[in-house]
Amino acid sequence: MTAAVPAGLRLERDKDTGVAVLTLDRPSRHNAIDLPLAAELSATWRELRHDDTVRAVVLTGAGDRAFCTGIDRGAEVPQPSSPYSLDDPLLTVGPKANDLWKPVLAAVNGMACGGAFYLLGEAEFVIAAEHATFFDPHTTYGMVSAYETVHMAQRMPFGEVARTALMGTAERMSARRAYEVGLVSELCPGAELLPTALRAATTIASHPTEAVQGTVRALWSTKEPSRTHSLALAPHLITLGNTPTEHQASLFTTRSRDHRLR
Repeated sequence: MTAAVPAGLRLERDKDTGVAVLTLDRPSRHNAIDLPLAAELSATWRELRHDDTVRAVVLTGAGDRAFCTGIDRGAEVPQPSSPYSLDDPLLTVGPKANDLWKPVLAAVNGMACGGAFYLLGEAEFVIAAEHATFFDPHTTYGMVSAYETVHMAQRMPFGEVARTALMGTAERMSARRAYEVGLVSELCPGAELLPTALRAATTIASHPTEAVQGTVRALWSTKEPSRTHSLALAPHLITLGNTPTEHQASLFTTRSRDHRLR
């Protein structure tokens, strides 16, 4: 494989199979996304659009503790004063947001929470290690789960999305439960996660690329009307519903004593 190593991200291409592995590489931060990593993700998806040697992508996280825990709590994102606009650095971290219609398989190897759903929501399907967990901490800390909930509503039954979003950090969905409700398409032991995902990606990459990408685009066209409308409402719901930033920080400091990420 050939490799490029930008800050916080690893990209490995196998020209023989046509598969690239994109790894979030901040294990000490549970692969949380800071602003440089958000920019690198967007740039990398766009780079892959033009690389004809890559016909399928596996997206995963470094280590076995976390796939991704969303936005890094240390990231400072200045916001405009207008209630009609919102700057969200995660809006462009996914493949579809960058007009990539090559199939992307997510390999979840630990915690996937909050902003990780931007990435899972734009993958074709998800393979998970048996120890993986899924949860959404937003409401616990006084924040509206809007984009995350919209993405998950495309992949899970309404009641399961509602429970995940509203229970916050009080409850985590197991990999087994995620498989039962359709979020995850295949479970495997942690040590077999990447080989399992690579086998599926290699099979897909072996098919004629025009047929594969046309099928991906057809699949996503079934979701576009409701998804686009819901995502357009998201920034307004966040602006109206979020508690003040200083209160969020206080809630996070207090409650993280009881709900530390392990």
